[in-house]
Amino acid sequence: MSAEGAENSLKRAEELLEKLEAARTRLEETEDPEAAIEVLAELSELAREVELELTRAKREADAPG
Repeated sequence: MSAEGAENSLKRAEELLEKLEAARTRLEETEDPEAAIEVLAELSELAREVELELTRAKREADAPG
């Protein structure tokens, strides 16, 4: 079960990384400072979520059984 949990966390992290890349592209394309600030906040949140999923995946992979 822990390997399956780790795999699910890694899949979720990959999905979040795709969202992060899309947000980064939006940031590069915007010239509106307010929009840039919103995208930066989104990037920050997505990065935190990716880190959590990777930590969860590592914990699941290291779990006995």
